[in-house]
Amino acid sequence: MEFTASGAPAATGCAPRICLVTMGCAKNEVDSAAMARRLAAAGYCIVEAPDGADVIVVNTCSFIQAATEESLEAIFEAASLPRVAAGDASIVVAGCMPARYGDDLADELVEARAFVPCSKEDDIVEVVASLVGPASGAASSDAPDAAGPVFSYVKISDGCDRFCSYCTIPLIRGRYRSFGYEDIRADAARAVEAGAREIVLIAQDTGRWGQDLPGGHDLAWLVDQLADEFPDTWLRVMYVQPEGVTDALLAVMAQRENVCSYLDIPLQHVSARLLRAMNRAGSAEKFAALIDHIRALVPDATLRTTLIAGFPGETEDDFEALCDFVAEAPFDYVGVFPYSREEGTKAFDLPDQLDEDEKLERAQVLRDVADTVCGARVAARIGRAMPVLVEGAEEDGQLYGRAQCQAPEVDGVTYVDGGNPGEVVQTVIADTLLYEMEGECR
Repeated sequence: MEFTASGAPAATGCAPRICLVTMGCAKNEVDSAAMARRLAAAGYCIVEAPDGADVIVVNTCSFIQAATEESLEAIFEAASLPRVAAGDASIVVAGCMPARYGDDLADELVEARAFVPCSKEDDIVEVVASLVGPASGAASSDAPDAAGPVFSYVKISDGCDRFCSYCTIPLIRGRYRSFGYEDIRADAARAVEAGAREIVLIAQDTGRWGQDLPGGHDLAWLVDQLADEFPDTWLRVMYVQPEGVTDALLAVMAQRENVCSYLDIPLQHVSARLLRAMNRAGSAEKFAALIDHIRALVPDATLRTTLIAGFPGETEDDFEALCDFVAEAPFDYVGVFPYSREEGTKAFDLPDQLDEDEKLERAQVLRDVADTVCGARVAARIGRAMPVLVEGAEEDGQLYGRAQCQAPEVDGVTYVDGGNPGEVVQTVIADTLLYEMEGECR
């Protein structure tokens, strides 16, 4: 994260200026956008550059140690800005770090004037007012959303009840809780009104949506309702655990043209023994059967997964089996992460921890296997016709967008020779380079 540091003071006679700096995942982007809307509605001025802000809100990520370190770097960089160093601007640390570390963080991180954990982000206006006073500007709805040029993330739940042994999310976000349909619909409607042509539904565990709500509705119902109400908008679902891939959800994908036939299913491993140690279920055989079932009901489905290399107790045979599974399973995209040993999780104290070099080496080997297999699957799209949502243009004017088989920010882009941002253009894939595609508009 690079900050400019002009040292220019905030303009006098206007509302206090607030800059939100977001670290981590798309779920944090949604939370930052919600805080920005609350602040704008209260009359504060939301600015993009931190150097002229009166308050810099750093929305932190602390899922793994590397994310914590990156968030700390952002805080320290904000603290080095001239207005902050002179005491003319304040830093608020929000999100995952205060939720995970609590009072210990406040004792150590003296650069911050206030701390706002995830559960208290609704109070951001009161926190900011305690630092710079009430806003002097008029209430506004002009605040950035959790979006790219033509897509928007919509969060459908928060928290998690799975308690995977390696994961800090329940410690940070608490127990699973679905958001109500009307709130989700309102978020989607606001995004579409602002120009979004794609809505990406996200959560820690999207497949569980509705199980804790009255009415008996599930994720398939939610996607179907939104697809019907916004027929000109693509709908995409991310982070569906294997148990959440239901026939009803697959049927909606097969029947609705504006629902992307795309599933992001985090498997984490294929060893039944290691999955039990992770407090997860499954095996190579069960996952292979699930993939076959998906392909039978939605033949053109795009599949993404995430895997952990180097979990405690992972033998060389376990790792080879994982590589073999990736080499044989028809995934289009695979995210690979070396196991991160996190304090407070059950896996932290498991025996047979692998050293860091071994974990990193295994992760790279697995990435290489995935790149070979997935790159070939992407190349097999050459000659296929598919709609592409144009997102923008490079500095040289080259237009780019995404097909329905490409999720925002993780799966590469498709370069096209026509259209305007926000348009869906019919494209024939002419070439690929690993995960990037080149298309010729019809």
